[in-house]
Formats: sequence, structure tokens, C-alpha cells
Amino acid sequence: MLRASDLFEFPESLPFAFHFSGELAPWEWLPRIQQALAEFDFPFTGIDCPAGLHIRGDVHIHPSVKLPPFGSIQGPVYIGEGCELRPGVYIRGNVIAGKGSVLGNSCEFKNCLLLEGVQVPHFSYVGDSILGNGAHLGAGVICSNLRLDQADISVALPDGSKHPTGLRKLGALIGDRGEIGCNTVLNPGSIVGKRAIIMPSMAFRGNLAANSIAYQKERPLIAPRMD
Repeated sequence: MLRASDLFEFPESLPFAFHFSGELAPWEWLPRIQQALAEFDFPFTGIDCPAGLHIRGDVHIHPSVKLPPFGSIQGPVYIGEGCELRPGVYIRGNVIAGKGSVLGNSCEFKNCLLLEGVQVPHFSYVGDSILGNGAHLGAGVICSNLRLDQADISVALPDGSKHPTGLRKLGALIGDRGEIGCNTVLNPGSIVGKRAIIMPSMAFRGNLAANSIAYQKERPLIAPRMD
């Protein structure tokens, strides 16, 4: 069985290690995001909030976080040291962002765990997903989290078998230092191994092994204009 430790090393800078055992299956971490935040004692940080940034509910923002002039944050949310929130960010509950992460311009985050140094800089959707340390999403990456038939999601394991997760919503599980190219769609339950790369503009599903590259080699069709 795939273990969370096969994809992620949980960072010491996050105060939630008790909830995220490396012995669990990685998709078992998802419901624990809500549990971890429910048990967290949200301290008052006294941040100077820009007028256009709307914050509601239980939200912890480290004083070192760079805040945007506008955006929306709905708790419970934990934003760690040295993170950067960019204009138009939309964070809608049950989100943990580790040290030095970028939650970018016009990006939406929901029920997700970002470990240390995660980069999601432009126009992406990250729902019901886990992004490992140093993971990077190019502009416009979509972590699709719901099947068209809305059935429970199964994941592909490294041995080629499929395993039911019991989850109706499950986005992507991207291992430490995984790289996802611009405008890629990760279908529900996609698993990307450590240091694996998915090239731009793909619709990816399944399990990509660590240190692998997924790409499509297609030549565009070119025809002359007739007018």
C-alpha cells in the first residue's frame, strides 16, 4: 500500500505533525486537515489587514506573511511563516499553508494542505489536495476533485492496481518537489511522485512514479488561410 511518507516529509515548522502520520495512506491525510484545524488554538496575531482583504472565521496568519491589497479568506485557515498571498487569492476553508509558500494571483484553495515552499503563483484551483514540499504548479493548473458522475474516487497504486478511497472529493496528491506544467488538468485522485514532472497542457490521470516525466509528443496541424 502506498504510504504518505512515500510522497511527503512532514515539515517541523508546521504544528500539526500529530495528525499527519507518514504511515497513513496519503489520501487519509485529507479529512485530517479539518480535524487538525478544529483542535488548533488560534492565537491573536494582530496583523495589519489591507482594506480590500476580507477575512472571516478562525484564521492564523503569521506576522511575516505578505498580504495582498484584495482577496478573500474564510476560516479555518493556517498561513505559516514567510508565505506570500497575492492579489485576488480566494481561500475558502480548511487550508494549511506551510512556511514560505505562495498562494497566488486569482487562485482558489479549499480543503488542502500545502507543505513548505509550495508555489501556486497564477490562476490555479487547488481543492481537496495535498502539495508536497517545494511542489510547483504552473499557471492555470487545475486539481480537479470531483468525478463527472460524482461517484467515490479510486486511486491508481504504483503496482497498477486500483484502491477505493471512500472519498467523493479528492484532487491531486503531489509529492515533494513535484512540477506541474501550465494549463494541466490533474483528474480526480491523481498521484504524482517525488520530483516527478508533468509537462504543460496535459489532462493527466493515474499514478506518476517518482523522478518520472509525463509528456505528450504531438505535432500541431497547420493549414494555409483560404481568404
